Amino acid sequence: MNKQCNTAIVTGASSGIGLAICRKLAKCGYPLLMISNEEKKLAEEGQKLKNQYGIKTTTLFMDLAKKDAAQKIFNFCRENNIHVEILVNNAGIFFFRDIIDTKPDHIETVLNLHINTPVMLCRLFAEQMLMENRKGYILNMASIASRMMMPGITLYSSTKSFLRCFSRAMRNEIFDKKISITTISPGAVGTGLYNLSSRYMKLGIRLGIILPPERLAALALKKMFKRKAEYIPGGLINRLFIFLVMIMPEALIRRIKRKISQW
Repeated sequence: MNKQCNTAIVTGASSGIGLAICRKLAKCGYPLLMISNEEKKLAEEGQKLKNQYGIKTTTLFMDLAKKDAAQKIFNFCRENNIHVEILVNNAGIFFFRDIIDTKPDHIETVLNLHINTPVMLCRLFAEQMLMENRKGYILNMASIASRMMMPGITLYSSTKSFLRCFSRAMRNEIFDKKISITTISPGAVGTGLYNLSSRYMKLGIRLGIILPPERLAALALKKMFKRKAEYIPGGLINRLFIFLVMIMPEALIRRIKRKISQW
């Protein structure tokens, strides 16, 4: 089968990075299964891509933070005869808050969204690709925060760290079987995830600190199709930032945290 027959699944597809990835894949001719918890926006964006690129778009309204979300997605594909070549685990949530100030149900939401659902999607669809004896691509969206043990983003950074480590390890289990897993670890991206004002967003993009989602989508898919293991967009700036945070004394980290908490 060629790309006109095989479908690309994208989670968190109604906005931001996920929608940008959908646009790039649609331009390449891939049918899409777009999944999100924003029902109206998801339907609207799916119809736009269908009209613009003449590809088949299927939208699935779903809360990906539910424990059975991955199995429901897999069952949906099987029932609708959807053959998956590309799986993009992009859906995520970000907030700045101490763990003791975070409600238990909110913690469970993040754990399911960043760990349980993408892990199970990788497991289910990788097996299907193997059984159907065809190539496949999996793109998992981590973060440079996965390398940073910083207070306030404890839950975000640790779950993204799990996803990054899981992706790199599973990649070596299935790479020789024509299935590649690529991990993308971006820094700040120009989406609504961080609740920045438009002024600061534009300034960050102009300074090169924040990456536009369209640019990130293009880079991510390029690395995925080249079967690369991991990619950190943003070049030297993000790599330098990771290094500086890693060598930062804990006393200084706590001091910065106190200052941020006073804002």
